[in-house]
Amino acid sequence: MILFPAIDLKDGSCVRLFQGDMDQATVYNPDPRAQASAFVDAGFSWLHLVDLNGAFEGHPVNDKAVEAVLSEISMPTQLGGGIRDLETISMWLDKGVERVILGTVALEDPDLVKKACKTHPGKIVVGIDARDGYVAVAGWAKTSRVKALDLALKFEDCGVSAIVYTDITRDGAMMGVNIDATTDLAWALTTPVIASGGVSALSDLEALKQVEDSGIEGVIVGRALYDGRIDPKRALEILGAPPVGGSA
Repeated sequence: MILFPAIDLKDGSCVRLFQGDMDQATVYNPDPRAQASAFVDAGFSWLHLVDLNGAFEGHPVNDKAVEAVLSEISMPTQLGGGIRDLETISMWLDKGVERVILGTVALEDPDLVKKACKTHPGKIVVGIDARDGYVAVAGWAKTSRVKALDLALKFEDCGVSAIVYTDITRDGAMMGVNIDATTDLAWALTTPVIASGGVSALSDLEALKQVEDSGIEGVIVGRALYDGRIDPKRALEILGAPPVGGSA
């Protein structure tokens, strides 16, 4: 199982939000490039990047910060936030992003996602952020009446690499992962699922590892890493993902 450390970008800095609220942002590192390098040194094998401003505005905003991160590390990176057309998808892949995450556009224009999968095989991830089971978009500012599973099922046969499933009420709240909702989604799909939101302790990772067979490919961790609640080396050991770089 892959452990994805998260770098969420707001106004050029590495932050964490509380339940997706841009007004409740904690700055953890003003230098995202240095933070990415620290994650490499800790032994992670993937990086999860989000342009928070971009998610709200509908186009890339923290592009300079993303480019700085990409120039600093060789670790494969998946990027989401403000990616809503084929041109932007191609632009980021050309700049070295390994996979792009499509969220709002997956709800509003699923045909674009399917076309992107054909154009860029293996490079497209769908991000499904749910509030009380319903899909939220535009940086979580709007909640639709579409259920998370219904949206995920639209992309079962088009080549989506993974579904990032986030429980918004748990994100940044240190409440623990919504194991039930995540595994229910994973069992219902053939597409691998990446768990996100609420990871607060090693016990959350242990619980996810136990249900890995449901189709959970990985888990995204943010605040718990920055706060020191989760030790990278021990976390990688639990998930069966030995460090690839230095020690934590």
